[in-house]
Amino acid sequence: MPRNLLQDVIRVKKGVQNPDFKFRHTLDENKPKSKLWFVALVSVVFLLFTLSFFFARAKIMITPKIQNISLNQNLSAIKNSNDAGTLSFDLVVISGEEEKTIEDGELTDVSMKAKGVAVIYNNFGYSAQTLAKDTRLEGSNGKIYQTVSKIIVPGIKNGKPGSVEVSIYASVSGEEYNSGPLDFKILGFKGTAKYSTFYGRSKGDITGGLKGKYYQISDTQKTNLNNELKTALSQKLFQKVTAQIPPGFILFKDAGFLNIDENNINNISPESAQTDKMVKVVVKGTFYGFLFDEKKLIKIIAEKAIDQYDDSDIHIPNIKNLIFLLSDKEISFAEVKNINFNLSGASQIVWDVDSLKLVNDLLGKRKKDFTQILSTYPNIVSADVTFRPFWVRSFPDKEKNIELIIGAL
Repeated sequence: MPRNLLQDVIRVKKGVQNPDFKFRHTLDENKPKSKLWFVALVSVVFLLFTLSFFFARAKIMITPKIQNISLNQNLSAIKNSNDAGTLSFDLVVISGEEEKTIEDGELTDVSMKAKGVAVIYNNFGYSAQTLAKDTRLEGSNGKIYQTVSKIIVPGIKNGKPGSVEVSIYASVSGEEYNSGPLDFKILGFKGTAKYSTFYGRSKGDITGGLKGKYYQISDTQKTNLNNELKTALSQKLFQKVTAQIPPGFILFKDAGFLNIDENNINNISPESAQTDKMVKVVVKGTFYGFLFDEKKLIKIIAEKAIDQYDDSDIHIPNIKNLIFLLSDKEISFAEVKNINFNLSGASQIVWDVDSLKLVNDLLGKRKKDFTQILSTYPNIVSADVTFRPFWVRSFPDKEKNIELIIGAL
């Protein structure tokens, strides 16, 4: 045994401690503990690093291809066309009324003739028949009514009688000419073969006939009130139509038109007694709106606005803000078959990105493959990706862990 160690042992046995021996003994005891802590620390770091991949996230900012346009295009459309190369439109029709009662009437003598609309039929022959303005119609109630304007009644076609609508009015003022739906004969044809083959039917009720003293408002008040009610009615019907538009269709704010039923405007209620200063003004009308297939319309716009358009999927974010101008506002909306119109306004055409496909293409791929994968998407101008935690170098393998945001330039 070495002399120094022997001396230490002897000192211990004799009760004499050697400080250096104690230090060396303690140091030797701590070595296994230090190694244990080091292994534990490494294990925790490795565990956290491994778990970070389970909670890995990727956020991708995409800038799609965009083209600014200043639109001013003349277009045409055919009602309910099935031709793939033709722009089609659907006509939405909704009726309604607005009324307002004011306490500002003056008692005046009133003499008003009942008014309505009639459909005149020609079942006599194949030739059209002209009927002059103020043609007298004999109603099934025994009363005489007259046409407001000259009309031409078409002849028989495909085995069906020709027909045309015309506004009518009572020949005499008074409530007794107000009526529900009536049948008519043309008084001038009485005694001829045409008397039984030309006939008419009223379209709805005949109303507005009055005679006597009633409270009324001034013409200026009527005009102002009618304008107010027309505006309110147009807005109300537009909102109703908008709420019912099927997905994929668009109604421009200027592509809706309100036709006022003049036969039901400024109605004075027969219940307006001579002791009642309340005057009720009623405005009735029908709203006509032109609906377009949004995707088809956008592609037609693109074909004119983009050189060598390749039929890619695109959209116009603010398309509803474009200005719609109908070329002919005097058309009969109830019978319209085709229209010409202009669309104008500053806008953008944005190329669509297949978000779902892109995310699936990136699942589990390495970060360095991002640029190559992106090159297969010609509708994308640029893209940036951010990973969390920052040391992650691969995309997550679950769709929910990849956030894709498509922005604009």
